[in-house]
Amino acid sequence: MNYDVIVIGSGPGGYVAAIRASQLGLKTAVVERESLGGICLNWGCIPTKALLKSAQVFEYINHAAEYGIKTAAAEADFAAVIKRSRGVADGMSKGVQFLMKKNKIDVIMGTGKAKPGNKVEVKAADGTQKEYTATSIILATGGRSRELPNLKQDGKKIIGYRQAMVLPEQPKSMVVVGSGAIGVEFAYFYATLGTKVTVVEFMENIVPVEDEDISKQLLRSFKKAGIEVMTSSSVESVDTSGTGCKVQVKTASGMQTLECDIVLSAAGVVANIENIGLEETGIKTEKGKVIVDEFYNTNVKGYYAIGDIVSGQALAHVASAEGIICVEKIAGHKPEPLDYNNIPGCTYCSPEIASVGYTEKAAKAAGYELKIGKFPFSASGKASAAGAKDGFVKMIYDAKYGELLGAHMIGANVTEMIAEIVVARKLETTGHEMLKSVHPHPTMSEAIMEATADAYGEVIHL
Repeated sequence: MNYDVIVIGSGPGGYVAAIRASQLGLKTAVVERESLGGICLNWGCIPTKALLKSAQVFEYINHAAEYGIKTAAAEADFAAVIKRSRGVADGMSKGVQFLMKKNKIDVIMGTGKAKPGNKVEVKAADGTQKEYTATSIILATGGRSRELPNLKQDGKKIIGYRQAMVLPEQPKSMVVVGSGAIGVEFAYFYATLGTKVTVVEFMENIVPVEDEDISKQLLRSFKKAGIEVMTSSSVESVDTSGTGCKVQVKTASGMQTLECDIVLSAAGVVANIENIGLEETGIKTEKGKVIVDEFYNTNVKGYYAIGDIVSGQALAHVASAEGIICVEKIAGHKPEPLDYNNIPGCTYCSPEIASVGYTEKAAKAAGYELKIGKFPFSASGKASAAGAKDGFVKMIYDAKYGELLGAHMIGANVTEMIAEIVVARKLETTGHEMLKSVHPHPTMSEAIMEATADAYGEVIHL
């Protein structure tokens, strides 16, 4: 079979690239070894949000009295929570199947491998192999849970995010190693359902990629929720010979032993670049990532790479954007290269975290003179009415020209608010323009305008 485009991998990079290619009139196929939608739809973004929603509902019920509602004691049915999450994921995967059919994209099930001469070899589950050719081959094979050398995952007592989503029963205690998005989301989920959770973070702050003020606020919120946090600490070894786990943690004050049922290794993701044909085709890599230009060309003509296997943020929406830019360029269009400094990051623990652009520290290091404003949700009428007063919005502007350098939010539903900042930065909106854009009252989003007003010494409600 000959195609214009073959995409290896059907995650949010791969399937989006395939759909856009088909829309542009290119004969397209996508190769998938497991389930359409990839990790994001089946084992990442979507099912974790379903788990977190169940935890949030449980939390609401437990705090119903604070809203003047009397309820009987709530009980979390762990198996039913897991089942709902899997159902949501399955529904989304079926949705991608529909989109493939609608866009007349051939789905080839099996493990894909790029071969020289614009060929793709696909090995089916039964071991049979077939070869396909395409003018353009896009590698979109994604990533997997990073395994630390002293924390080998056995899938039972030391687990990664996939097992954390389908545990047969709720553990009484858990140590979460790593406090990035995956770590803190699972920490919140399990702690809310009643598991005793301890988070161990190697860096000085939890959620270390975030602005330091965000990290400090999440630490306060987690401690209030009963989640123990150990920063500047590392897991040296885990003894799984007994009924549970004995975790040796090195801290600034010496070694500590933590006992728990399960250790969740959440130390990030690593790119799936093995056995996809890079060596045979001569495609170059650096530091575990495929080297590409701004339009995702590899060093070998006709071969492209997008998503978690290239440098840049390992996020679903980044992979989708890269896929669209890649195929538009293949089709002869003139897309703009992606601005990686205007990519929103969202973490869905409670309170939620959303950010884009420079942190305060990074903006100062870049030589900017800053105007910074903060507005706490404790001063927001909508947040008070909702019973969600934890958190704040922090806005960072360039003092000289009013350029919107960055925004950092922690609180209820802030992941829904950050898009305003992304669009504003894309349109080169200044602090003055943001300040004079009337925001509706009462809303959480008013905090963006108020934090801007604070930066310019005009805040009303503080």
